[in-house]
Amino acid sequence: MAKKALITGSAGLIGSEATKFFANLGFEIHGIDNNMRKYFFGEEASTDWSRKMLTDSLKDKYTHYNVDIRDNQKLEEIFKKHTFDLIIHTAAQPSHDWAAKEPLTDFGVNATATLYLLENMRKYTPRAVFIFTSTNKVYGDRPNTLPLVEQETRYELPKKHTFYKGINETMSIDDSKHSIFGASKVAADIMVQEYGKYFGLKTVAFRGGCLTGPAHSGTKLHGFLAYLVKCIAESKKYTIFGYKGKQVRDNIHSYDLVNAFYHFYKNPRRGEVYNIGGSRHSNISMLEGIKKIEKVLKKKAIYEYVDENRSGDHIWYISDVSKFKSHYKAWNFTYDIDAIIDEICRFGHFEK
Repeated sequence: MAKKALITGSAGLIGSEATKFFANLGFEIHGIDNNMRKYFFGEEASTDWSRKMLTDSLKDKYTHYNVDIRDNQKLEEIFKKHTFDLIIHTAAQPSHDWAAKEPLTDFGVNATATLYLLENMRKYTPRAVFIFTSTNKVYGDRPNTLPLVEQETRYELPKKHTFYKGINETMSIDDSKHSIFGASKVAADIMVQEYGKYFGLKTVAFRGGCLTGPAHSGTKLHGFLAYLVKCIAESKKYTIFGYKGKQVRDNIHSYDLVNAFYHFYKNPRRGEVYNIGGSRHSNISMLEGIKKIEKVLKKKAIYEYVDENRSGDHIWYISDVSKFKSHYKAWNFTYDIDAIIDEICRFGHFEK
């Protein structure tokens, strides 16, 4: 009998990657996605194309539910019908700018719905493995207190600094500006850990850096690399917000992240948390990204610079993935930043 996986946000970047990955392993996939990304960011961010692709290509391996994860009654109906081996919760309101417009919506989607899923798991399918896509924004703007040094194309940490390799899970989440989005994800992150520690369930929160790949429906408020490629490819103006365009992000390909999920699933722990991102293996500044994409697409970027940065935005964030790699030694990256950019440029969701 096939194993069953429930995947929320199944038409999104990570959800669709997880759907394809685990379907290929023989899982029966039940996907929840009501395309709230379109509500958050408009038509260009719609994931409807992705849902159609999944239902067409996977056919009877995939069952889609057009359900709002804030509707606990509908969630409970699904859990009562199925015993899941794996739950991957990727659905979210992902933008700190957008969250400030509708804090109640943001908290409902990110925090309350996560609690609904955890409680339904505890009641109906407690042997499942629960994987949650958290965020590096749980650390708020604390990374901005690091002694960063301005270089020609990026900000950087001195090589002798404790966090030069990347920020690990010991960084405090207290006394910093998280953004409303970051705060709602903190609530969900802690609850995921608590259901593991308190109830003894197999749960994990992956605190992601920039998650990316060609399946990303990039938009102005979310999806740094995908949206940057889209703007350059379609000759649209891109706006850089503050830090002279030298802000640094690590980028992990959706496949590498989902592969990390798989390694955890095979040997799960209880109430665990991992920082996960491109690490020193795959990171880039805004200015460096523009230059690389221009080279691949053979087109010049059109961009403007606004001196005011987004509130609470990181100047420099690179993940230290040492903890995860120490627990799951067989896992490693398959994409570096050049391979990620090349693939988004060739297969990304934009007008060719």
